[in-house]
Amino acid sequence: MELSVLVDNNTFIDRYFLAEPGLSFFIQEGKKRVLFDTGYSDIFIRNAEKMMTNLRNLDYIVFSHGHVDHTWGMTHLLRMYMEARTEGITCTQPTIIGHPSVFESKILEPVGEIGSILSEEKLNKHFNIHLSKKPVWLTDKLVFLGEIERNFTFEGQTSIGKIVTDDNEYDDFVRDDSALAYKSSEGLVIIVGCAHAGICNIIEYAKKVCNEERVADVIGGFHLLNPSQEQLTKTVAYIEKLDLSTLHACHCTDFRSKVALSTVANIKEVGVGLKRNYT
Repeated sequence: MELSVLVDNNTFIDRYFLAEPGLSFFIQEGKKRVLFDTGYSDIFIRNAEKMMTNLRNLDYIVFSHGHVDHTWGMTHLLRMYMEARTEGITCTQPTIIGHPSVFESKILEPVGEIGSILSEEKLNKHFNIHLSKKPVWLTDKLVFLGEIERNFTFEGQTSIGKIVTDDNEYDDFVRDDSALAYKSSEGLVIIVGCAHAGICNIIEYAKKVCNEERVADVIGGFHLLNPSQEQLTKTVAYIEKLDLSTLHACHCTDFRSKVALSTVANIKEVGVGLKRNYT
């Protein structure tokens, strides 16, 4: 599997790409081509073009969750596909994968809407959609985890704004937050968006779904933004026990948390332009 970072808060050192507070990865696993999140704007497309990566022949578009910094770029991808079809340019009919709540309206005051701009109904007119709380295997080695079991009490317990439906309004604990897991020869490679479910919860659930205790790498946002001392201490202790080969914490992981994690894991640089190969 090859993973390319199309969007992150930072660019890879000495590489001339664009960055924003969002996340998007391009993944090639065998013959399957997967776009994991779309960031906030169109820069994932612009960066992909610089990397000579064609986003018009995707098999899957996977959303880690429905927040603005992971889904709003979808409007630009939809436009690119529609224009390609209009001009007779070859493109695929990718399937969107996500949790059933990924397109629900999410309100955070005083900001307002922080959920997906595009509704499931609108997107379904252009792409196939498969929403599931249960794991979905994209290949025999790569799986969308679905709804994450939350067993650690020190993480994944905080609501962010409200979910608003036609009938109700309730606290949003980001139940749609999910991740990908890849079964490499050295153990699991876990690919996360923001880890609202809790990075430790996600890793444990990935191990359960894949029936694999070894973890080789975790890449993505750990949602450690000024975490409590209890959460940080217990997360670091958990990561230490994994005996990882590498750790690629980025996006929503603050400097203090990266420093703490570096005491127990081999933290590597992450930024737009980074490519990682896993066998």
